[in-house]
Amino acid sequence: MAVSVYMKRLAAVRALMRKKKLDALIIPSADPHLGEYVPDHWRVIRWLTGFTGSAGNVVITRTFAGLWTDSRYFIQAEEQLVGSGFELVRLKVPHTPEHIDWLKEKARKGWKVGVDGRLISVVIMKLLISSLKASGATLNLKADLITPLWKDRPDLPGDSAFELDVKYAGLTRLEKLEKVREVMKVMKVDYQLLTATDDIMWLLNLRGNDVKYCPLLLSFAVVSLSQVIFFADEEKIPHAVKASLDRDGVVLLPYDTVTSVLSHLDEGSVVLLSPPATPAALYRSIPRSVNITEDLSIPTRMKAVKNDVELKNLRKVMVDDGVVLTRFFHWLEKAVGREAITELSAAAKIDEMRSAQAGCTGPAFSTIAAYNEHAALPHYVPDRKTDVRLKKKGIFLLDSGGQYYGGTTDITRTVALGKPDAQMRREFTLALRGTIDLAMARFPRGTRGYQLDILARKPLWDNYMTYGHGTGHGVGSFLNVHEGPQTIGSGATGDMKTSMEPGMVTSDEPAFYRPGLYGFRTENLLVCRSDKESEFGSFLSFETVTLCYIDSELIDISVLDDRELQWLNGYHERVYQSLHRHLEPELQAWLRARTMPLSRKKKKI
Repeated sequence: MAVSVYMKRLAAVRALMRKKKLDALIIPSADPHLGEYVPDHWRVIRWLTGFTGSAGNVVITRTFAGLWTDSRYFIQAEEQLVGSGFELVRLKVPHTPEHIDWLKEKARKGWKVGVDGRLISVVIMKLLISSLKASGATLNLKADLITPLWKDRPDLPGDSAFELDVKYAGLTRLEKLEKVREVMKVMKVDYQLLTATDDIMWLLNLRGNDVKYCPLLLSFAVVSLSQVIFFADEEKIPHAVKASLDRDGVVLLPYDTVTSVLSHLDEGSVVLLSPPATPAALYRSIPRSVNITEDLSIPTRMKAVKNDVELKNLRKVMVDDGVVLTRFFHWLEKAVGREAITELSAAAKIDEMRSAQAGCTGPAFSTIAAYNEHAALPHYVPDRKTDVRLKKKGIFLLDSGGQYYGGTTDITRTVALGKPDAQMRREFTLALRGTIDLAMARFPRGTRGYQLDILARKPLWDNYMTYGHGTGHGVGSFLNVHEGPQTIGSGATGDMKTSMEPGMVTSDEPAFYRPGLYGFRTENLLVCRSDKESEFGSFLSFETVTLCYIDSELIDISVLDDRELQWLNGYHERVYQSLHRHLEPELQAWLRARTMPLSRKKKKI
C-alpha cells in the first residue's frame, strides 16, 4: 500500500519533534487572532491531515496522532482521515478542549509538550500549564514545526483596507477613541492590547478583505491615552486611509513588530488584555515589570451595543434581505421538481441573489442548505460528496446571511417541499413556539442570556424534547456574524456574566432535530430595547428585525397558544407591509398568500 502524502508529512513532523526533544505536539485550528475563520496560510490541520473542517485540534506523540473535532464533522473527518495516519477523536461537548484532558492523562514526568504560542489563547495556555504540571510535564510555546516543512504555503492575504463611512458607523474614529479612553481612565489602565480583528476594525472604522466571510484586516493594536499604534501590513493601507489615521493620532507600524513594542512597554504601567482573545505568545512578550489587567476588551463591550445609526441601517438592510429571501423561496417553490436543484446549487443561488444587491459584499458565512436528513445536522454544509437533489417532498432548511455595509444578517427558515405529516408539523411548531416566546420576552435590566434560554426551550422540554446547541449569539454590524460578549444559552453554552443591554443584536434560533430524518430551525435577529419603567425597576424587551415569512404549511395551529398565534399573525403582517412595495405584482400576491392571518377552525355543533 502506497504511503499517502499526509503520512509522509506526519513522519516529517515526528522527525522534527525528535530533533527538538518534544514528546507531544499540539496543533490548533487557529491563526494569531484566534478568530472563527482562518486564512489559508494558517490552515495547518488541512495541510497536515487532509481534514477540511473549520474546527479541530491535533495532538501528535511518538506513537499516536489524533484529531479532536465536534459532531458537525464526524462523518467528514472519518472519510478524510483515511490513510492519513491520524485517528478521529470525537468531542463530546463542542468547543471543549478535551485534548488537554487526554494529554493530562497520557503525559509522563519529564515530557515536553510543544505548541505554537501564537495559536493558543492565554486561557488555553494557563489550562495547559496547569494540566501538564500535574503530570510532571512542561510546555514549550515556541514549537512552530510546520513552517520549515510547508514549502508551498499560501501567502497571507494581501487585499487593501478601506474606511467605513460614518453614515454606517454612526460615530467617528475619534468619538469612539474618546469613549474607550474614558473607560480606560476609570479602569486605571495605561494601555489596551487589541488582538481580535473585529474589535480593531470597529474602533478604527476600517474594514478589510483578509478573512473569508468577514470584512476584516489582519492586524493588532495598542491603545494608549494619547495615541493608537496600529500594526498592519503597510501595503494594505491606501495613502488616503493612512493620512486619515495620521490625523486621528493612529501610528501605523509593520504587522510583525507588535511583539517588539509590547516588550518595551513602560515599567510599572498597566496593560488591559482579554485572555480568551490574546495569543499566549503576545502575553509572554510583555515584561514582568508591566502590570496586566485581564478583562474583556473595551471595544468588545461597546460594539455589542449598536448606536442609533447602526440600528437604523440594520432595519433598512433587513428589508433588502427580506426581499431577496422572498424571491429565493418563490423561485424554489416553482423550480423544485422541474429543475435539477441540489443543496449546493440552492446555496449558490441565494448567495448569488444577495451578492447582486447594492450594498452587499457577499455571504456572512458558509450557507447551510440542508434537505431532509441533512437538516438534522445543526451545522451541515453541503459539499460535492454529500450534495443531494431536492424533490417535491420532505423539508428544506436554509441558514444564510449577508454582509451589507449597513449590517450583517443571519436567518434560518425551514420550508415544506411537499405535504408534511402531523408529527412533522407538531415538532416544527414546538420549536417555533420557542422562537416566538423568546421574541415576546420582557425582563428586568441586568438579565443574562442564560436566564432567558429556558423561554426558548420550555415548549420542547414540556414534551421531553430538546436541542443540543445554544439559542442565540451576538451579531456584528458589518463585522462578524458571531459576536460576543452576549449569548443566549444554557450554562454550558451561554455567557454567564454579560447582561442584555438595549441596542444589542442577538439571534433567536431554537430548533429540533430528529437524526436521520429531518430538522427544524427558525432563526430571527432580535434587537434588545428599553420597554417600561415600573416600581420594580427598568424592564427590557426584544424587537424582531428579521423580515421573512414562516412557512404555514409546517405550522400546527393547535400547538400555539393565543398569544403566540397573535404574535405570528402580527409578524406576518409586518413582513408583508415592509416588503410588498419592493416586489412585482406576482411576488406581492405570492407573499400575501403566505402571510395571511392563521385562525383556529371552529368546531361545528
